[in-house]
Amino acid sequence: MLNDEKQKKFRLYWLFTLLGTLAISAYPIYMGVKVLRSMAMYGFVPQKNYPKYIIPYTPVAIAVIVAVCLMPVLMKKLKKYSLLTASGVALVVFFVTEFLFEQKVIVNGTLSAKLERWQMFMCYVSPETYQTRNWRAVDILIGEYSPTFKIHFYMISMGLILTILSCLYGFGQMVLTGTKKKQKALIVQSAGSALFLGLCIFACFTAFFRNGELLVSTLSAVLMGVFFSLLGVTVGTYVGSFLLGKKKGISVGIPAAVGAVTTLAMYIGEMCLLSGNLYLLGRGFWFESIPGIVLAPVDVLIILSAGIVTGGICLLLNKKRNIA
Repeated sequence: MLNDEKQKKFRLYWLFTLLGTLAISAYPIYMGVKVLRSMAMYGFVPQKNYPKYIIPYTPVAIAVIVAVCLMPVLMKKLKKYSLLTASGVALVVFFVTEFLFEQKVIVNGTLSAKLERWQMFMCYVSPETYQTRNWRAVDILIGEYSPTFKIHFYMISMGLILTILSCLYGFGQMVLTGTKKKQKALIVQSAGSALFLGLCIFACFTAFFRNGELLVSTLSAVLMGVFFSLLGVTVGTYVGSFLLGKKKGISVGIPAAVGAVTTLAMYIGEMCLLSGNLYLLGRGFWFESIPGIVLAPVDVLIILSAGIVTGGICLLLNKKRNIA
């Protein structure tokens, strides 16, 4: 009887989760439909009809929806391996869908380019600024197209998919089993994932107010720093959720290292995007490249902050759990 009650609660949880996922994904799905409709009608996508940041967010939305739809089956059949399987399926769906969308063609006047190339230039400036700026060859920071710019997109996408599914499946497991030993970790992880997703959405419409120059405004610098660091913290706490109760060196040290390395990897992605350069977050010593490397002292501080914050969060979550 008790088991039937848990199953009933789980079905209700799954229904609300599915409806919530569909509601949040409404705009990315709409963007995808709009592009496919243009392709069906014209064989290409007119630049004026291009929805902002269809890649990677439409493939991310599709991947998460597929994984949520599979939740009842996977959790019933695979139990403790359900999250691992769901994450694997979602990543495959993402990369397949991403590749298909990247091959679509954008036409701007007499010029045409694949969607992935067009998306690259949208990384430099806000969509509104791009429309009004008089572009010259010297204004394009990287010059020729390079697929390495997608390191940014793939890292962000994988981070979102893995952490969101970890939260959704984690709470689902909690409803099914009635155990709450990971409740605090799931709440922290959910808050971080939601905040990071919010910043991603904000970036879609503003590109953090970049204007196509290497030196960015103070507001843009703050938002970029928070974004990079928060991605590291989000991924780090995701890893930490699987290490609860281990020794401090493992349950705290590993997530902290993952957080810092993830943020560093985002800087590497930015360097690939900008042909060996990084955005300048200000003027003066703190913002100038350290001799021998591209990073400035403020960049190192942002990377370290991701690790320190992640370690602090994991230390609190493991306060009464650590073996030693």
